[in-house]
Amino acid sequence: MNIYLDRPWLKLYAGHVAGILAPSYTDGLAIFRDAVARAPFQPAVHYFDRSLNYDEVDLQSDGLAAALAERGVRRGDRVALFLQNVPYFLIGMIAAWKIGAVVVPVNPLNRERELGLLLEDSRPSALICHDTLYQDVVLRLGAERAERVPEVILTTSPLDLQDRNDARLFAGMNRVACAGAEDLGAVIARHRGLAPPATPILPDDIAFLVYTSGTTGLPKGAMNTHANVAYNAQVYREWISLEDGVGVLGVAPLFHITGLVGHLLAAMITAGALTLTYRFDAGVMLEAAAERRPGFTVAAITALMAMMNHPSATAGQLESLAKIYSGGAPIPPAVVEAFAAKFGHYVHNIYGLTETSSPTHATPLGMRAPVDSASGALSVGVPVPGANVWIAADDGSPAPVGEPGEIVSSGPMVVPGYWNKPAETAEAMRPDGFRTGDVAFMDADGWFYLIDRKKDMINAAGYKVWPREVEDVLYTHPAVREAAVVGIADEYRGETVKAVVSLKAGASATPAELIEHCRSRMAAYKYPRLLEIIDELPKTVTGKILRRELRDARPKTP
Repeated sequence: MNIYLDRPWLKLYAGHVAGILAPSYTDGLAIFRDAVARAPFQPAVHYFDRSLNYDEVDLQSDGLAAALAERGVRRGDRVALFLQNVPYFLIGMIAAWKIGAVVVPVNPLNRERELGLLLEDSRPSALICHDTLYQDVVLRLGAERAERVPEVILTTSPLDLQDRNDARLFAGMNRVACAGAEDLGAVIARHRGLAPPATPILPDDIAFLVYTSGTTGLPKGAMNTHANVAYNAQVYREWISLEDGVGVLGVAPLFHITGLVGHLLAAMITAGALTLTYRFDAGVMLEAAAERRPGFTVAAITALMAMMNHPSATAGQLESLAKIYSGGAPIPPAVVEAFAAKFGHYVHNIYGLTETSSPTHATPLGMRAPVDSASGALSVGVPVPGANVWIAADDGSPAPVGEPGEIVSSGPMVVPGYWNKPAETAEAMRPDGFRTGDVAFMDADGWFYLIDRKKDMINAAGYKVWPREVEDVLYTHPAVREAAVVGIADEYRGETVKAVVSLKAGASATPAELIEHCRSRMAAYKYPRLLEIIDELPKTVTGKILRRELRDARPKTP
C-alpha cells in the first residue's frame, strides 16, 4: 500500500494514478511493438538530417536480431552496447530484446580498465561499439586480457545514418576499418527481411544490466527487469501527461538509466520521436530542439544550465519543450528561476536511482516544488504512484516528519538485485525496501528533500564517482604513498572530485602530473580536477583515513 495516497497533490492526479497502478505493459518489447502497430510511418528517431520511422527500426532490428542469433546469441545472453547517443543504440536494444537477450549499456567514456571490469562481470556474447572505441579501447583490452572480449563484435561510426557531420562534434573524424570486427550496417543489410526466432519475453526477464558502483568500489550490475522499466515508462507517460506522438529531446546519455527509461522508453510508449545528437553540446542541442520541436526532456541540471548560458541561446529554441524534468544532481532554486526567466519553462524536479529504474519521486506537472525554509533545498518531489517510500532513522524505525534519515524505497520499479552479487543484494534489497544510501527528510505534506549522501559517493554533474576507484588509480603512481578522494562543492557541477595525497620518502610529483596520471586512465568525469599534496593524511586511531575531515577542510590563510 502506498502510504501517501491521502496527500492533496495525489488526489489531483487520481486518473493518472489509476492508469499507472493498472499497467498496460509488462515488458519493453511490447511497448515498442505497440508503437510500430500504432505509428509505423512516424519517426522513431531523428539524428541530424536523417530520421528513421518505426517500421524501419523494426526491420533493421529484425535483421540485427537474426544476425545475432545466427552468431550464437541466445535467450538470457548479454549484448553490450558501447555507444554514444546514436540510432544504432535503439536498434541494438530492440534487436537484443527480440531474441530474449539482456542489454548491457556501457559508458562510452570508459577506458580499457573500466570496460574490462564490466565485460568480466557480465560476460556478453556480443559487443556493439563505435569503430573509434574498438581501436582505442577494445583492442587494447584484448591485447591485455583477450578472454574478456566477446568473439562477436560489430562496429559502427557516429557518422553513419546521418549526413550533416557537424564540425563541433565530428571535426577530424573519419570512418575506421576494424580488423577482427564486422561492420554493423553491412551485417544488418545482409540480413534485411529475415525474422529472428520467436522468443517470449517474461516480466521478470532482465531488460538491462546497468552498472553502478558498490561499497567496494567495484561495478555492480543492477538487474532492471522488463516489468521494472515498463512500469516506469508508464509513470513517465501518466505522471507527466505525455501525449501520443510527443517528441523527446535526448539530452541524457543513453547508457544511463535516465536515457534508457526517460528517453528511449518514454519516446516508444508515446510512439514519439527521440532526437539524438551523438553527444551533448549545448549549442547543437539548442539547434536540434529548435529544428525538431520536441515536447519533453529529462536532463541533469548542469546540461540545462549549459544550454541556458550558451551565448546563442534564445527563448524560441526551446519554445516547444514545455515539459522539462531534471534529476541526478541537486538543483539550486535560483537556477530554476533563471531558466524560467530565460525560456519560459519551469524545470520540475525528479528523483530516482539505477536500482529504481529511474523515478520514485517527481514534482507533478504544473506544480512547483517547495523550498525548505531552513536549508534552502528544493524538494526532489513526491512519491510517484506505486512507489512505497519512507525515511529510516538510524535504528531502522520510521523517522518522524521533518527528521533526516535514509530513503527506503519499494515498488514495481525497484530491481530484484545485483548481477552475481548475492551479498550486496541482501544488504541493499531488504524485506522492508531498498536502502538507497541517500539521506533526506519528508515534510508534513509528503514532499521529500535530499540533504546529504550517506555513502561517500561523489555526484559530479549527475555522474557518480566512487572515491576508492580514483584512489586505486592514484596508488599505481610510483610516487604516491597515501591517497584519499572526496567530493567538494562546485557551483556548476554540484560536486567536483578532489584528491589529497602524500608522497613516498624521496619521491617527487606535481599535482598536474598526478592529475594527468588519472586522466589518462579513467573516464573524463572521474579524474580529480583538484589535487593537493600534504605530508600526512588525517586518520583515526585505527589508521582509517578521515575523508570527512579532508572534505570539510578550508584553505589556510597565510
